[in-house]
Amino acid sequence: MKRNNRKRVNPKYKDRVFKFIFGNPANKEWTLALYNSVNGSNHKNPDDIHFNTIDDAVYMEMKNDVSFIILDEMNLWEHQSSFNPNMPMRFLSYGSRLYDNYIATSEYSRYSSRLQPLPKPNCLCFYNGTAEQPERQVLKLSDAFGGGGDIEVKVTMLNINYGKNQALMDTCRPLGEYAWLVEKVRQHQRELRNFEAAVDAAIDEMPDDFVIREFLFANRAGVKAMFLTEYDEEREKELLRREERRVTRQETEKEINERVATDMLKKNYPLEAIKDISKLSEAAIRKLAKSIGVAVL
Repeated sequence: MKRNNRKRVNPKYKDRVFKFIFGNPANKEWTLALYNSVNGSNHKNPDDIHFNTIDDAVYMEMKNDVSFIILDEMNLWEHQSSFNPNMPMRFLSYGSRLYDNYIATSEYSRYSSRLQPLPKPNCLCFYNGTAEQPERQVLKLSDAFGGGGDIEVKVTMLNINYGKNQALMDTCRPLGEYAWLVEKVRQHQRELRNFEAAVDAAIDEMPDDFVIREFLFANRAGVKAMFLTEYDEEREKELLRREERRVTRQETEKEINERVATDMLKKNYPLEAIKDISKLSEAAIRKLAKSIGVAVL
């Protein structure tokens, strides 16, 4: 793969580093290398790739990471640094927009009496979170509604953490180097306790023969900003998950307390005893008693 020593772009800092590397028109050969590795194909011409990634300037809050058409295939790629079993629903939304755009810009006829061909969708999620996940798994939309149904979306999730899916890393050097970089950032973050310094240290340590090295060096400020944005997003998500777990625990405790109080009310326990054991307020106990039609002693 030939290196371009003068590639430089003006990155949108809110984008992900994965998208910056593999969804960038300046790096089509890297996108093609990853496509070939994932699909076991051997396409040679990067210009066969036609990006159609959704821009949030057109669809507010509807921006995917990478999507492109190559020959007769519509490829949808997402990068996730935390496990999300709801990815099929997101891909359904993205796919709907992408096919709407395809139909609007092609000769597709909605009302034709002849079957109209469409590019085949390939949905991939590249995962590099810290929670352990299989090297490969398939997420299905039908899992969200108990299986079956008339609409299905399948998303293949590939674990691209350093040391995982080694065959994929070996056949796509840019992906292996990206995985190495993310792992180095994490190592330095544990040592330095400073994420910006960790990103700098990891970039500085990149071996000279890495194909993505000069591109990242030329765009160091943007790469650092994107890493920091991802880091902040993950911290926000983790805080939200903790809050959700806390609320769930509170709701569970409330349900248990109400069940205890209900049993005690049915057995004619006095109010003070119910308050003491269930930890519910007098008002909550009286409301509960009224709902089940018993008197409070």
